[in-house]
Amino acid sequence: MKVLVLSVTAGEGHNSTAKALKKQFEAMGHECMVLDTYLNINKGLYDIVSKGYLLTVDKFKKLYSKVYTKLEGRTKNSYEDSIPRAANRIIAGKTYRTIEEYSPDLLIYTHPFCGILVDVIKQKKGMDVTAIGIVTDYVMHPFWEEALRTNYIVIPNELLIPAAERKGFKREQILAYGIPIDPKFSRISPKAELRAKLGLDVNKNTVLIMGGSMGYGSLLDTIKKIDDLDLDLQIICVCGNNSEQREKIDALTFKKKVLNYGYVTNVDELMDASDCIVSKPGGLTTSETLAKRLPMIICDPIPGHEQRNAEFLQNNGVAMALGGAYSVVDAVHQLFSVEGRIDDMRRSIDIIRKPNSTSDICKFAEEAVKREKEE
Repeated sequence: MKVLVLSVTAGEGHNSTAKALKKQFEAMGHECMVLDTYLNINKGLYDIVSKGYLLTVDKFKKLYSKVYTKLEGRTKNSYEDSIPRAANRIIAGKTYRTIEEYSPDLLIYTHPFCGILVDVIKQKKGMDVTAIGIVTDYVMHPFWEEALRTNYIVIPNELLIPAAERKGFKREQILAYGIPIDPKFSRISPKAELRAKLGLDVNKNTVLIMGGSMGYGSLLDTIKKIDDLDLDLQIICVCGNNSEQREKIDALTFKKKVLNYGYVTNVDELMDASDCIVSKPGGLTTSETLAKRLPMIICDPIPGHEQRNAEFLQNNGVAMALGGAYSVVDAVHQLFSVEGRIDDMRRSIDIIRKPNSTSDICKFAEEAVKREKEE
């Protein structure tokens, strides 16, 4: 089976999801190619989308939030003249030619903009390849209602089925398999083993602080506040590609043991070594965190989809969210001072986690293509 995965660079989550799918399909013996959709079309378009996204969420948060909220209020089937759809009509030809040249048996995409593109191609060309869309947040982004011609849509959890149906998807299109993650996040190793490997105290409670690939948020300020707590803790911090934050943290001396990293490839091990994570609620990070049964303290959510992720996680008892007078000091103190608090959150996590999401999606896709060929 030949699989083509379409992704978009808007942060790293969508690409990481695409890579996890590719890794699983190849492990199953299938040929798989990941295509950065807009880079394939035009480098200038790629820069507009990727750099524009980062600039918007960093410098224009309030505007982004207002636009996202307004889009959420769109009436059903009001999208035919939307700007993304009009743009994708113009650029659909290049992607269609790429699909024809590669001739996949299966098309999977990890961003709603790709969903619009596929929908436009199906509408104009009648493309009959099996297409599966992946929702990479714990919310149905407003633009998913423009991808209704897809064969299937994968959502993070059964609890989002009503939201997917409100977007116009039929129940038989909806698959509640979860957000695809690298299989290494599906396995949980003993905390003591990983702490020893990292040079940490094997018996001491451990807090993991992350800011995503961009090192987003006030990581140094968070460390300082936790460091001042009258609790016997140790801290792991991942600054991602934010070298400025990493250097500032490295230059200071703390009362507690602090392991400080830049970009790492062993986040799965850092999670296994930890008792909770302080992080912004990106869809992929959230899925990985839940797979590892790790209670979450939410900070600095990007307005729009990440704010909706935070609401979903709070409403289901698997996370605490900072804001207003409620600081990281309060959250960490409650987690480690209230007996049974972490265990309660883990029980809630067990209800919604999808540790086998990637293999479940790929096995379904394999069977779906097989059925299509037999018919």
